[in-house]
Amino acid sequence: MSSDEKPAAPRSLAEALRARDDGSLAALLRARPDLITPVPTDLTQLATRAGTRASVVRALERLDRFALQSAEALAVAAEPAPYAELLSLLAGDHGDPAVVAALPRALATLREQALVWGGDDRLRLVRTARELLAPTPQHPSPTGLGPTVQEATAGMSPGRIQEIVTAAGLPSTHDSVSAVTALAGLFGDRGRMAALLAGAPQESREVLSRLVWGPPYGQVTADPAAHVRWLLDRGLLLPTAPGTVVLPREVALHLREGRAHRETEPLPPAVEAAGTHRPQVVDGTAAGQAYTALATVEELLKDWDEGGPTVLRAGGLSVRDLKRTAVALDASEPIAAFWVELAYAAGLLASDGEADERYAATPAYDEWLEQPAPRRWARLAEAWLTATRTAGLVGGRDAKDRTLSALGPGLDRSAAPEVRHRVLTLLAALPEGASPAAESVLARLRWERPLRGPQREDDLRGRLARWTLTEAELLGVTGRGALSAHGRALLGTAAAVPKAAEEPSGPGDKLPVHHVPTVVEPLSPAEQAVATAAAGRLLAPLLPEPLDHVLLQADLTAVAPGPLKRPLADMLDVLADVESKGGATVYRFTPGSVRRALDSGRTASDLHAFLTEHSRTPVPQPLAYLIDDVARRHGHLRVGSASAYVRCDDDALLNEILADKRAAGLRLRRLAPTVLATQADPATLLDGLRAMGFAPAAESAEGDVLITRALAHRTPPRTAPEPVPDGPPVPDATLLTAAIRAIRAGDLASTAPRKPTATPALGGELPRTGSAETLATMQAAVLTGESLWIGYVNAEGSASQRVIAPVRVEGGFVTAYDHTADEVRTYPLHRVTGVAELAEE
Repeated sequence: MSSDEKPAAPRSLAEALRARDDGSLAALLRARPDLITPVPTDLTQLATRAGTRASVVRALERLDRFALQSAEALAVAAEPAPYAELLSLLAGDHGDPAVVAALPRALATLREQALVWGGDDRLRLVRTARELLAPTPQHPSPTGLGPTVQEATAGMSPGRIQEIVTAAGLPSTHDSVSAVTALAGLFGDRGRMAALLAGAPQESREVLSRLVWGPPYGQVTADPAAHVRWLLDRGLLLPTAPGTVVLPREVALHLREGRAHRETEPLPPAVEAAGTHRPQVVDGTAAGQAYTALATVEELLKDWDEGGPTVLRAGGLSVRDLKRTAVALDASEPIAAFWVELAYAAGLLASDGEADERYAATPAYDEWLEQPAPRRWARLAEAWLTATRTAGLVGGRDAKDRTLSALGPGLDRSAAPEVRHRVLTLLAALPEGASPAAESVLARLRWERPLRGPQREDDLRGRLARWTLTEAELLGVTGRGALSAHGRALLGTAAAVPKAAEEPSGPGDKLPVHHVPTVVEPLSPAEQAVATAAAGRLLAPLLPEPLDHVLLQADLTAVAPGPLKRPLADMLDVLADVESKGGATVYRFTPGSVRRALDSGRTASDLHAFLTEHSRTPVPQPLAYLIDDVARRHGHLRVGSASAYVRCDDDALLNEILADKRAAGLRLRRLAPTVLATQADPATLLDGLRAMGFAPAAESAEGDVLITRALAHRTPPRTAPEPVPDGPPVPDATLLTAAIRAIRAGDLASTAPRKPTATPALGGELPRTGSAETLATMQAAVLTGESLWIGYVNAEGSASQRVIAPVRVEGGFVTAYDHTADEVRTYPLHRVTGVAELAEE
C-alpha cells in the first residue's frame, strides 16, 4: 500500500480494536474494567466481551448526559451513519454552536469505550447498545422517536401502501419497496413536507404536536375522526396494531426541525453558589464541628461502655434502642444513626459475638482515645469518605419490604464513596468560602450520570448527594456549607487549591465549574491515607487546646469553658452529672453523683483535693458541705449477701428502716440488734435503700467495703467493615501493561498465518537450565516480547514442551500467552525444567 492510500475501513469492532495503539487499549480497559476480568485471549474475544449486554449496560450508565444523547441519536440514525447526520440529529437544522463544539469530545468518549467504532463517514453503534436504545413498542426510545416508515409499513398490504402514496401526492409505483422509499423521501424533504402540512386541518396539526416529542404512539377508534383520517390517508400516522397508530420517525424529525432530543445538553450545568463566607470563618466553623464530632462519638461509646444494646436476630439495632441512643446524644434519630454507623465504619464499634450478643466498643477504641484529636478526626473522616454503608437508608425498606436498621444488613451502596468524592470535588472547584446551592449540585450529578429506566424513580445518587452535604457538615469537613481547608486536603493535592473561576455576572452567582468536564477519580487507599494525614495536620491548629480547670459555682454546678483534658473529664463524669452541653459544658453535683464517686473508692478528702486543684474559683461552701454530708453517711449501712443483709452499729437506724413503709417490698427481718436480712439480692437491696434516701455501701464476705467501678466491656479484636466494591477494580498500570501484552500476543497467534514449525536452538532437544538462568531468560523475553520454548512438568509429573510468550514474571510465577493451548496461562517457575529461544527452520 502506498503512503497516499488510506487504511481500509474496519469491518468489525475487533478490527477497530486491532488498529488501536496500546495507550488507547489501556484507556478502554481502565474505563471498562469488567473487560479485563479475566484477561481476554485476543482482541476478538475482547470485542465480543465489549458487546455483551451486561457490559454495555454498565458502560451506558457511566456516560454523561451529552455522550448518552449522542449514543441515543446514533441508535435512531441510519446504520452506518456519517458524522454530518449525527451532528444534524443533535444540533438540528439551524446548528447549535455548543453542540458543534462538544460533539467531538462525546464521540471520542464513545469510541474510547468501544461503544462506537468506524470512521467519521461510517459511524456504527455496537449492536447491543443499538438494541438497548432503539425504539420498540414496548420500550420507546429515550428520544421519543418512533420507527421509520420502512419499519412501520412492514407487513402492510401493497394496495394500502399505494393508496397512501397517491394520497400524499406521489406517483404510484410498480412495487411496495419503491413506494415506501418514495414516501420516506417525501417525509425527509423539508420543502415538500412543509407544503404537505400546509394543507393539513388545524386539528390534524394538533394531533401531530401531541405526538411529536413522544411517546409517538396513539389510540384511534375503528371509525376515526376526519382530521385523524386525513393523517392516516397520507401516511403521517401509520397503524401498528388494531386501534394503535404511530408517528413515523421521518415525520417527527421534520416537525422537530431535525433534532433527536427536545433539549440537547452539550455542557454540564454550572454549580451555583448560595453564599460566600470568609475562609477563616469556614475553617473555624468546620473545626468546631469536627471537635463536636469527636465528642459525640466518645459520648456514644461511653454510653455503651458497660455493654450496649442487644443485637437483633436479623442484625442491627432495634428501633427502640436507636431512639434511646438519639435521646442520649440529644440528636434526631437519622443523625444518631449516622454517628452509630460512623463509629462502626471506623472500627470503633462492633458486636461482641457472645451468646447474648450486644454492641460494644472494640479494643481499637481505646487506642483511638489515646491519639491526638487531629488523628482521631482523620480516622473518622477517612472511614466516612470510603465507606459504602449508608446511614441515610436507616428506617427505609429493602426489596423484601423489611425495615432497614442501623448496624444491620442491607445498608451497603457501592456508589456511595464515588458520590461523596464527587460532591466534595464540586465544592472544591468553587472559590474558597463559597457554599453551593444543593439543587445545582444535584443537577450537575444528574448530568454526569443521567438516570435511565427504573433509576428515574429511585434517584439513589441524588439522595446520596444530599446525605453527603449533611454528613460533611456534621463531621466538620465543611463549615457553613463551604468546603474547609482540611476538607480540600481530604481530596488530595489535585483539589487542595480551588480552580480559578470567572467573576460572577449576576445575583445568582453562577460559577462556570462546567468548563472542566473531567471527573477526578477517587484516590487509591495509600493515596487517601496520605491525604487524610495532611487534612489532620491542617485541622490541628484550629482545634481548641484541652483545659485543666473548671469554674465551680455556688449553685452546686461546675462550668467547663472548653474541652477538658481526659483525666479531668473522666473524673468529672463520675463526680457530677452533665446538665448541658455546648460551647461550655455545665456539670451538676448531686448526692447521687457524689456517692458514685465514693463508691469508686475516693474519699471525701480526695474529692476536696481534686476540686481545689482543678477549680479556678474557690470551692463553694455548699459543695464542700454536700461532699462531707454524703461521705459521713456513706457506708454507715453495710449490705452483704445472705441472700442479703444490712449491718449497722446504730440499731436505731435499723429500727427506722424497719418502720419505713417503703421497705415493705424488701421483706427485711432482724437477725440481731445490728443486722437485718432479706431474700432479695444485694443489688436490689442497695437500690431499695438508696431510693429511701440512705447511703449504704456494699461489703465483701470478709466485711471490707466493695469499691465499685464501671467495667469497660470490649469486644474481641474486630476489623472495620470492608467497603462493597462498585464492580471490578480499576486495573493498575502494571496489570494493564501485562494484560495488553498478553492480548496482543494471543491476537498475533490467532491472526497471523502459520509459520514453519520452530525448533529449539540447540539440536532438537530442549536443554536443561538452572533456576537463575530460567528466570533471567524469562525476564529478558518480557522486555523484548520474544517467544520461548520451555519444558514443563505439571502437578501430576507429566512432562511437556510448550511455546509461550511471557508477559509478566512475578512472585515465582510467569504469566504468558501459551501458543500451544491458545490462551493466557500462569506457570510456576520451579516446574519449568528448561528454556530456550526459538529458531526458525
